[in-house]
Amino acid sequence: MTDAASPIPPFVTAPKLAALPGIVHAFFTREGGISTGIYASLNGGLGSSDAPDAVRENRRRMTLALGLSADRLTVPWQVHSAECVAADGPWARGDAPHVDAVATNRPGVAVAVTVADCGPVLFADSKAGVVAAAHAGWKGAFGGVLEATLLRMESLGASRKDVTAALGPCIRQKSYEVGPEFSARFTAVDPGHARFFAPSAKPGHALFDLAGYVMKRLEQAGVGAADDVGFDTYADETRFFSFRRATHRGEPDYGRLIAAIALA
Repeated sequence: MTDAASPIPPFVTAPKLAALPGIVHAFFTREGGISTGIYASLNGGLGSSDAPDAVRENRRRMTLALGLSADRLTVPWQVHSAECVAADGPWARGDAPHVDAVATNRPGVAVAVTVADCGPVLFADSKAGVVAAAHAGWKGAFGGVLEATLLRMESLGASRKDVTAALGPCIRQKSYEVGPEFSARFTAVDPGHARFFAPSAKPGHALFDLAGYVMKRLEQAGVGAADDVGFDTYADETRFFSFRRATHRGEPDYGRLIAAIALA
């Protein structure tokens, strides 16, 4: 990690991805940028109401932290879908596809997603030279965004048995209370999904283990290895933005974290 006061912002890495040759990746925190107020300081969300110039500078710092040129961050327009596209380079904001995962086999192109409680998942097949990033909230994970990402990687030459995946900071079970209709949606598909729900103090409600569910989907999809770096975005306000925390406080908007990966 870099020093928080540096123009190069601090970030979290996954040990199994970090061990792969020719791969650079980062789960960026909210520290090390120039945004202010509720967006302080490394807001990566152009879809937020933050000053666009501040977000662009924040993204420039992120790409520099990856050792890449400042215009290579490739982020889709996320819609909680189960779709992944291949990319050769960044899109203009208005041209970004409405999907939730991006894969590439082009060196120097950093595929990335924005999150603020949802699960950022980074993928790499260093043998084939293919990487991907997926935005896996409950809806995307439930709908199959992780599997769609692996299929797209395979279309670019990857083999899923050689893929290493890593789940970054996201909302954790102790912070993720859901209503009865939410858990019923999961157990209707598979009664075994009940293991991802723990009792809540609120009658009729439960605590959802998004991280556990994502990791199980990755295992079932047949990836060669998977990591979970930990960290609760809701509970750790110093380091992470959180949509749910902002909602509970009645704040008008929230910052977005960036997770990115590239072939060096």
